[in-house]
Amino acid sequence: MMRTDLFDYELPPELIAQTPLPERDASRLMVLARDGSGRPEHRFFRDLPELLRPGDVLALNNTRVLPARLLGRKEGTGGRVEVLLLSPRTPAPPADGILWDVLLKPARRLKPGQTVVFAGGRLRGVVRSADGGDPGARVMSFSTEGVWEDELYRAGQVPLPPYITAPLADGERYQTVYGREVGSAAAPTAGLHFTPALLERIRGRGVETREILLHVGLGTFRPVQTDTVEEHVMHSEYFRLEAETAAALRRAKTEGRRVIAVGTTAARTLEAAAARTGRIEAGEGRTDIFIYPGFRFQAIDALITNFHFPRSTLLMLVSAFAGRENVLAAYAEAVRQRYRFYSFGDAMFIG
Repeated sequence: MMRTDLFDYELPPELIAQTPLPERDASRLMVLARDGSGRPEHRFFRDLPELLRPGDVLALNNTRVLPARLLGRKEGTGGRVEVLLLSPRTPAPPADGILWDVLLKPARRLKPGQTVVFAGGRLRGVVRSADGGDPGARVMSFSTEGVWEDELYRAGQVPLPPYITAPLADGERYQTVYGREVGSAAAPTAGLHFTPALLERIRGRGVETREILLHVGLGTFRPVQTDTVEEHVMHSEYFRLEAETAAALRRAKTEGRRVIAVGTTAARTLEAAAARTGRIEAGEGRTDIFIYPGFRFQAIDALITNFHFPRSTLLMLVSAFAGRENVLAAYAEAVRQRYRFYSFGDAMFIG
């Protein structure tokens, strides 16, 4: 069994980035050899094209963050309620109502059957049941007088992680420039560094870009609470990998070209797609793949990622890819070099 505390590290609070940099690609980029050879190299994200080779394939998660924070009132008493949408029970919400996994505040005062009213009554939610281990986790059903997505955008706010306390002047800075499909409770943060101009430079070097989809759940960012890694129960998330994209990725692997995951969400999607047969297969559904040291990677050859929480499944995934000691040594170096951490922080290229 692997102890969870093996994935602890010390982080000065002032290194947690509270706001994005004025320019997305101005963030720093640590270049780390997957095999641990040599010292980390310190670059800027705009230098990424110089690290890529003609024929490489970048896998980009094209999800967009939902305006998932809803403020409402209890029907009958008028008590204030905060609802955080986590994930739909079905992938495509119909216009007339949908079941969602949610977090509620104050959860203990909201019993099954309680109706919560949002946006002056245009959007309504009914508490159905408790769900999962989180004290605030519930299932809610929503109904609306109009189109679900329109009403959600009218009533909701884009949620920021709890460690970000500064207001965000431009909500698009918590979205990737290539995000198209709304459904995530949090951003795939490795993609936040890309600009349209940088993507054009990358393609100009003969690098392919392919879009995949994984709707990010908040469970992604929670520290593992169990004493051992193996005891942790992984959350599941909706993913989709189109047949044409899967074929292009398989072709790259066959020809010896690198498949580079932009973010841990892309890595999880591709490894889940390869788990059954050992080759990247098209598919759609939910995945609860949990990647930690000892995992055998079959899909990705390199990884672009931000710096992650201690004890998080994300740090465990990165450690599985590049070795725990190698990764934690790189994190210690990032602290010494005053890198910025977490969602609005700096990035790593591991290859």
